[in-house]
Amino acid sequence: MRLMDFFRKKSSGEIAKDRLKLLLVSDRANCSPEMMEMIKNDIIQVISKYMDIDAQGLDIQITETESETSNGVVPALFANIPIKDMKHRPQK
Repeated sequence: MRLMDFFRKKSSGEIAKDRLKLLLVSDRANCSPEMMEMIKNDIIQVISKYMDIDAQGLDIQITETESETSNGVVPALFANIPIKDMKHRPQK
């Protein structure tokens, strides 16, 4: 993937396709939308102890990834958390 691919705007069709993929993977992982929201809220609560984050920009997805232990493809949780600032910086 090229660097400029990150900055291009996705079409509504691409967005719908991505959402459908996420829905199928989360369904296979037996993770309901309610459970995803609970996970998201827990992550916000824990990370917020240490960092100022953009909770509105937080993106959590369940996707599939290749297992490191040769178990084939397994579900994986990916979180994209925009960090505004660190709260507890060590003193120098």
